[in-house]
Amino acid sequence: MEGETVVREGKAAILFPSANEVFYNPVQEFNRDLTCAVVTEFAREQMARRGVKVVVPGEKERVVVNLADEKKEETEMQTGEEGGEEPVVTASVGECCKNGLRVLEGLAASGLRSVRFALEVPGLRSVTANDFSAKAAALIARNAQHNGVTHLLQASQRDASMLMYEMRGKKDRYDVIDLDPYGSPAPFLDAAVQAVGEGGLLCVTCTDMAVMAGNSGETCYSKYGSVSIKAKYCHEMALRIILHSLDQRAGVYQRYIHPLLCVSVDFYIRVYVRVHTGQAMVKNSASKQALVYNCVGCGSFHLQRLGKRTTQGNHIKYSAATGPPVGAECEHCGHRHQLGGPIWGEALHDVSFVQKVLSAVSGNPSRFGTARRIEGMLSMVTEELEDVPLYYTVDNLSSTVHCSTPPLLQFRSALLHAGHRVSLSHACKNALKTDAPPRVLWDVMRCWVRHNAPWEPFQYGMKLKVPIRACFDVREDANPQSRRRHLTRFQENPEPFWGPKARANAGGGGISSDLEDRRKQGQNKRKNQITDATQLKSFPCKRFRKVWEHIFPPHTLNVSQELSLW
Repeated sequence: MEGETVVREGKAAILFPSANEVFYNPVQEFNRDLTCAVVTEFAREQMARRGVKVVVPGEKERVVVNLADEKKEETEMQTGEEGGEEPVVTASVGECCKNGLRVLEGLAASGLRSVRFALEVPGLRSVTANDFSAKAAALIARNAQHNGVTHLLQASQRDASMLMYEMRGKKDRYDVIDLDPYGSPAPFLDAAVQAVGEGGLLCVTCTDMAVMAGNSGETCYSKYGSVSIKAKYCHEMALRIILHSLDQRAGVYQRYIHPLLCVSVDFYIRVYVRVHTGQAMVKNSASKQALVYNCVGCGSFHLQRLGKRTTQGNHIKYSAATGPPVGAECEHCGHRHQLGGPIWGEALHDVSFVQKVLSAVSGNPSRFGTARRIEGMLSMVTEELEDVPLYYTVDNLSSTVHCSTPPLLQFRSALLHAGHRVSLSHACKNALKTDAPPRVLWDVMRCWVRHNAPWEPFQYGMKLKVPIRACFDVREDANPQSRRRHLTRFQENPEPFWGPKARANAGGGGISSDLEDRRKQGQNKRKNQITDATQLKSFPCKRFRKVWEHIFPPHTLNVSQELSLW
């Protein structure tokens, strides 16, 4: 039609109006590619239990994750041949599978994600693409017809929550539910945890990162039942906040979650969880949640579990946790603590499932446009410490004590030499996840200052205790495989002003220059930039002058005297 353009992504070709009537964000291609990969692997596992083998174009006959799986498959094949069983039924992409999965996209907009499901994910029985907007629902129907998937994809114009509430019956539940709203998914979570089937997959996107990253803790509590705090680990904390909210809502209906994959990508987060039913397992929920004590001075943090679970033989005892884990003041710098949470305190990922997705993507790189980045991110995910919540950043540790930043490999090596585990994090480029207590981190920093910059004062009230003898010799295992292979691990800016786009205008109207101007607002907050160097300040600020006088006092000591003080 006049004024429409064709947007191609994956195997889908979507008719998209030039007017901003239906929301579309091209930067979310990574999100949609990753979802197709996760849902495909989920379908592979589910359909195998139903005696159906999924076939993915371009993929080898079977994807072997490890030798144990290979031997298991060979044993199953031999058993089948000896028993004379019938050949396994196969399911291909674009075909309607009788015993396949039922998928719901609650907020489909243009229907691009649902069309890609129908064209790229095998083993599906039906895909329901729902949107409350009449124009969006009409566009979904047209796109389904344009891509030839009307036998799989049905357009729906309903309130997403009401649609899911109506499908709460055990026989009516969906196998996969995908929620990707513009903003917070909080209004839809209660209905979603009821409408997904037993062992089903729930995929949720949150784009309200400002709320979940600590800019508005009270708003975060009203939406997710958790108080967010401003800290360097805010991106991982956002993941744990949404998992806490999902688990809490599921527990009301005697259900619990099992995270498969949770990723934080700049301005949004994406979680993939299984939802199960079981009253006995729901009792473990309290011991999986934790409060966060964060020092406002040095950034040290401690976690306090909400519940305690002890096992005595076959008997499991649940009790209240004891605490707090910190005193009234931080033992390292003397500052007060902030209290955040509750958050999810268990593992964010199912490593065995992530390895299967990674193996499938790396074995068939031409399937997705963002395959290189998916491979890089999933590789980092498999390297993360599973039992270590949150992380530190090396630059923030150095900024706290006002010293030069140690190289990441040397700092990681020092912790490894001290007998602690350490890993990177996909959520932050300079992140450092470790089981070392804060005391060890600050001892390593003291040792770094002492041996590499003895003229730099150890500031911010940090007590000059006798440090441990840290060894900064670089170890081979300090550099993870994803870093050695130079994989694309973090977001690359695909285009100018590529962040969150403007909300769709349901009333119609074209994309005017005003919309483009609004996208650029805030990109250059200093309106009257100074280009002449003579207009700049020629004197140091008070903070700089204070630090300078501390480093170089009027009675400047020589090097031997400075070293003797240490």
